[in-house]
Amino acid sequence: MNGAESLVATLLGGGIDTCFANPGTSEMHFVAALDRSAGIRCVLGLHETVVTGMADGYFRIARRPAATLLHCGPGLANGLANLHNARRARSGIVNIVGDQATYHRPHDAPLTADTDALARTVSAWVRTCARAADVGRDAAQAIQAARTMPGQIATLILPSDTSWDAGGVVADPLPVPQPPPLDPFAVDEAARVLRSGEPALVLLAGHGVLAPAQALAWRIARATGATLMADFVTAHQARGQGRLNLPRVPYDTDLARQTLAPFKTIVLVNAKPPVGFFAYPGKPSTQASDEARFITLSRPDQDATAALAALAEALGAPPVPMPDAGPRPQPPTGAISPEGLARAIAALMPDQAIVSDESISYGRGLAATIGGGPPHDWLNLAGGAIGDGLPVATGAAIGAKGERRVISLQADGSALYSLQALWTQSRAKLPCTTIILSNRKYAILLGEYAKVGASPGRTALDMLDLGNPDLNWVKLANGLGVEGAAARDLDTLCDLLRQSFFRAGPFLIELEI
Repeated sequence: MNGAESLVATLLGGGIDTCFANPGTSEMHFVAALDRSAGIRCVLGLHETVVTGMADGYFRIARRPAATLLHCGPGLANGLANLHNARRARSGIVNIVGDQATYHRPHDAPLTADTDALARTVSAWVRTCARAADVGRDAAQAIQAARTMPGQIATLILPSDTSWDAGGVVADPLPVPQPPPLDPFAVDEAARVLRSGEPALVLLAGHGVLAPAQALAWRIARATGATLMADFVTAHQARGQGRLNLPRVPYDTDLARQTLAPFKTIVLVNAKPPVGFFAYPGKPSTQASDEARFITLSRPDQDATAALAALAEALGAPPVPMPDAGPRPQPPTGAISPEGLARAIAALMPDQAIVSDESISYGRGLAATIGGGPPHDWLNLAGGAIGDGLPVATGAAIGAKGERRVISLQADGSALYSLQALWTQSRAKLPCTTIILSNRKYAILLGEYAKVGASPGRTALDMLDLGNPDLNWVKLANGLGVEGAAARDLDTLCDLLRQSFFRAGPFLIELEI
C-alpha cells in the first residue's frame, strides 16, 4: 500500500464520502487511489474557489465534512476566499493539498510555494506529511480536527512522494471531541437578568438559529419578554412555517446601532458582540450601545441547544407553540421589486427547499419577507468574500443527495467570481434554480462610497459598472451546459420558477432589475 491508498482508506473509515477536487500533477497518485476505491464520490470543480465553496455548502446541509483536493500552493491560494467564508461559517472541511516531493522542494521548482503559510490563514489545523507511513495517521487527525464542534478547516499538505512511496498505513478513526461544558454561572446570570424585565436581547448564531434551538429560544422569549435576533454573520438559518422569522442584526452600522440601542443586556448564544463589517469615518466599530453588557451563554464551540435548554429550565419557561408565520402568499404579478421577488419565492418554493443567498444589496431584506413560505433552510454569505453563492448552492445540493431543490439568489457581479459552478451543476444534474439579479453593476459599492465620504467620478463609476458590454447570463449559462431564460416582470419570473422546480437538473433565470 502506498501513502495515497492509505489516505483514501483512512478518509473512508473516518466518514468522508465526498471529495470536491481540482487536481494536478502532484495529486495524481491520490486520484489513482480514488479510482481503485469504492465509496468516495468525486466532484470536479473548474476552479478552486468553486471546489472550496462546494465543500462549505456541503457541510452546512450534510453536517459532516467533505474533503477537497487542491493543487499545490497556488491551487490552495485560488480557493482561499471561499475557505475564508467557510471559516466564518464554521464549516468542517478536510483540505488535501498536493505539494512538491520532499527531495524536489530544495530545488525551488516553479510551483514551489509556502503552502503551509497559506493554509494557516484559514485553517484551525495544518500539517505537512513527512513520509508515506505517516499519511494515514495525519489524515485521521485532520478528520478529527474538522469534526470538532462547530466545524473547523483542517489542511493536510501531501508532498507527492509521500503519496507514491510504499509503506502506507491505514489509521483508525479518532474520537470526536465533545464540546466544552457550559458555564453554570453564565446560565444563572442570564436567567437573573432576563427575570428582571430590563430590555434584553438574546442574540443567536450557529446552531442557535436551527430548528431545535429555535423552539427553546422562543420559550425563553415568551417567558421573559426578551427580544430574539440572529447575528448578521449567520451562515445557516431554519426558516418558513413552524420556524422563527428571526431578523438579523442589520448590515448598515447606523441602522444596527439604532436597532441595538434599547438593549442594556445582550445574551450571546454562539454569537460574538456585533461589530461593523468595515470602519467608517467618525463612526464606532461596535454596533451595540456603549452601555450594553454582554453575557456569554455559549461560545461558538459550545452546544447552543444545551445552553438554551439549561436557560429555559432555570427560568421555568414552559413549552409554547411556535408563532404563526401567516398565510403563504399568492404568486405576485407586475413590475419587479425586492418584495415581489420575495413573495414569488415564498409562494412557489417546494417544501424543504434550500436557499443560497448572495443577493447582496438588492436582496438584503428578502429573508424576512419569506417567513410565510414552507419550511426551508437559508444559507447566507458569512465571511463577506463575494463569490460563494453558486458554489455553496452546488455543494448544498450534493449534501442533500439531490433530494431537495436549491434556489440561488445571486447578484450578477459576485456570480462572475465563480460561475464555473454552473458547469458542475450541469454535469451532476443537480436540482438548482439560479436567479441572477442582473443590475449590471456592483451596486453595493455605490452605497459604500457614500458611507466612507468619498465622491466618485467618471473613472470610479466605470469600475463599478458591468455594462459596455452587457453580460448575457442566459448565453453564459448555456455555454456551461445550463438552460436559462430572462424575466423582465414578476409574471414571467413565476412562470419560469414553476418550470424550473419540475426539472431534474439546473436552470438559470436572469432577472433584469
